[in-house]
Amino acid sequence: MTENRLKSGFWARGLMRLVETQGGSAMMLKRGDDDAGAVVIVLADRNDRQAILRESALGEGWDRILMESSDALETYLDRQKRYDPDLWILEFTLDDIETPIEKILPNRRG
Repeated sequence: MTENRLKSGFWARGLMRLVETQGGSAMMLKRGDDDAGAVVIVLADRNDRQAILRESALGEGWDRILMESSDALETYLDRQKRYDPDLWILEFTLDDIETPIEKILPNRRG
């Protein structure tokens, strides 16, 4: 049985709009496959701190990974792009990355 999921492009654009309505800014760093690519979100704040949000393995929410440096972030993103060429990479700039923005982000099942 196939699971109903939102198409990646539709979902990515919806996440970006949602963050913008909450006062953050959103930018698409890499456009993936409109139908099936995974979505990774780079969180950045005005204090130059960075974290990654990625879909949890079971599709129920988000996993957060704090990045030690910009180099660590680039290494992580490069590895993900090699693993999944259909990957979408979004960047959300928030006042503070410690704000649990993932609590308002819907999962792909809508």
